[in-house]
Amino acid sequence: MGNCLGSSSGVETSRNASYASGTSTSKTSLSSFPSTLTCSTPSNLSAPHYKEHTASGALPTPRTEREILSSANLKDFTFSDLKSATRNFRADSLIGEGGFGCVYKGWIDEQSLAPSRPGSGVVVAIKKLKPEGFQGHKEWLTEVNYLGQLHHPNLVKLIGYCSEGDNRLLVYELMPKGSLESHLFRRSVETLPWATRIKVAIGAARGLSFLNDECQIIYRDLKASNILLDTDFNVKLSDFGLAKDGPTGDRTHVSTQVMGTYGYAAPEYIATGRLNAKADVYSFGVLLLELLTGRRALDKIRVAAEQNLVDWTRPSLGDKRKLHRIIDPRLEGRYPKNGAHEFASLALQCIRNDAKLRPNMSEVLAALEKLQDPKYAALPPQSNQKKKSSNTMPRSPMRNPRPPLRPTPSGSSLKSYHA
Repeated sequence: MGNCLGSSSGVETSRNASYASGTSTSKTSLSSFPSTLTCSTPSNLSAPHYKEHTASGALPTPRTEREILSSANLKDFTFSDLKSATRNFRADSLIGEGGFGCVYKGWIDEQSLAPSRPGSGVVVAIKKLKPEGFQGHKEWLTEVNYLGQLHHPNLVKLIGYCSEGDNRLLVYELMPKGSLESHLFRRSVETLPWATRIKVAIGAARGLSFLNDECQIIYRDLKASNILLDTDFNVKLSDFGLAKDGPTGDRTHVSTQVMGTYGYAAPEYIATGRLNAKADVYSFGVLLLELLTGRRALDKIRVAAEQNLVDWTRPSLGDKRKLHRIIDPRLEGRYPKNGAHEFASLALQCIRNDAKLRPNMSEVLAALEKLQDPKYAALPPQSNQKKKSSNTMPRSPMRNPRPPLRPTPSGSSLKSYHA
């Protein structure tokens, strides 16, 4: 469990970018494909009115920038500290770059949080916003506001910030395996086994359920590039630039600027600007499809009928006879047939066009946890037999070996697009 914020009106923000190592991010206009969903109307920086829930009860939280920065349980780093921690932002410390600026690896003392020499203390990720970047001050402030008060095992830990002159930086714990995006879509990395995909889905569901169901916060930016992984593939959600308080009382939605990423954003939200937690459920359904197929939510290099993952997979998700056609071929059949069918059925529920018919994230989490049961998790015997049989008959030395097949192109590396 964790501490969360009570629901109320939050700071409306544009999107900021994940710091996942090696993930390059950029921003495009609405007319490009794919692109972000965005609106240019600015918002009031002094709008947030959150409440932090602790064991002692609900406490009022900052309403102004000064209050946010002075009361957040975060380290206020000097710019000089972070220059030292990154060896003056040297190129060999760079681990990510995008529209927001650059992300560097740095070292700080575990106790004092003062900068330390490489190899001593703890390693951190330091996001440095560029003044002309797409992510502005208000997005930076929203990140500090939320992550300064939200605490959960499946949310990334924000250690501190720097606000000195025109410099805006954020200091996070470093997630050594980077983002799910890099493991799922890059052909150069080892294929994620089925059990690991289930583990990742459960971790993401726990973080999202905490936000939606316990804190009444809508994440609005669930996607593979924002899911960070530690050495054991434990999940932490990152990037809270689009997070927004959900509706309260009798309200069914909040009306807001349309922001997010095409392919992940719920259709009703794109059409109306009306937002509730079921929009996050839709995005989670798209994530499940990516885990199931190994394909991106949008991939314009594919043939037209296969560019949109939701449209391409929907006819097969509820049909056991067709399901194998869309499952990631790199799994080579090493997945439980019953478990895959349940997984696909759950994804289909999450991407229903009628938002009212989608499950809540707590229900999604419960369904995913059931897939760890041996009934749904045991791999079919033929998977192992097939692997063994390939080694039982030696290849004839007289036979000309067939050249290795080249992997099917995965398409251009679609970057994370932001609003």
